[in-house]
Amino acid sequence: MQYRGVILTTLALTAFAANSLLCRLALHDGDMDPVGFTVVRLCSAAIALVVLIRLGSGSSHPTRSGNWLSAFWLFTYAITFSYAYVKMETGTGALLAFGAVQVTMILSALITGERPPKQEWAGLMLAVAGVVYLLLPGASAPPWLPASSMVLAGVAWGFYSLRGRGVTNPGAATCGNFIRTVPMVLVVGAAFVSQLQFTTTGLLAGVASGAIASGLGYILWYHALAYLSATQAAIVQLVAPVLAALGGVAFLSESLSPRLVIAAVAVFFGVVLAASARKPDPR
Repeated sequence: MQYRGVILTTLALTAFAANSLLCRLALHDGDMDPVGFTVVRLCSAAIALVVLIRLGSGSSHPTRSGNWLSAFWLFTYAITFSYAYVKMETGTGALLAFGAVQVTMILSALITGERPPKQEWAGLMLAVAGVVYLLLPGASAPPWLPASSMVLAGVAWGFYSLRGRGVTNPGAATCGNFIRTVPMVLVVGAAFVSQLQFTTTGLLAGVASGAIASGLGYILWYHALAYLSATQAAIVQLVAPVLAALGGVAFLSESLSPRLVIAAVAVFFGVVLAASARKPDPR
């Protein structure tokens, strides 16, 4: 991977980890409900991106970029991600989500004819082993319903990432996709309006997640995808759970169980092994 690709990927993965922390922060003590958080997150991202796109390029028609199918996967990821974090710690949730991302993107790559080299396969097996170990039955295993919701979030994000490969204007595409999620999330918000709850802490976390960690982070990720094969793009995202877990311990007083440590170490070294396998040129 080229130096520019490493920088872009690192910044994007940091934003992904921040999203997990901000979502968990807002939902941990009931500062916001899952639907309310998703409404604030997606709407604030759309507003921030429209402002940035217009200031940067002078474009007055950001909705001409992006598409409805990508927006659907983005919305699906965001809403299921929020529901999962009501009952799940930061690192565990992130590891589940990006494990599902990995499987989705790699299966898609295989179906479309991409054949990863042996080193990538070795990294994949090591990283998957870490995720499987995390999910084994036991006292520290995550509850099945939030875990299922987080896996669905990961699958949706995998499809969204796959659709972002080869995008010629990442900023405009990300902006257009977020704008298209607004009517979707407002319909859901209207359906659950009696259950919506907001606090200052929750609102600030939602805006930060949307405008910064999601909006800017996803633009960086779309740029980074030009430097990654589909397999590498799947595998490197498993660094985000490691960062999220450390952030949860540092900022949210979450526990760092031996199971999570072992899983995170396996995932991290699997990612390093796979990401260093080859260096594709950006398209």
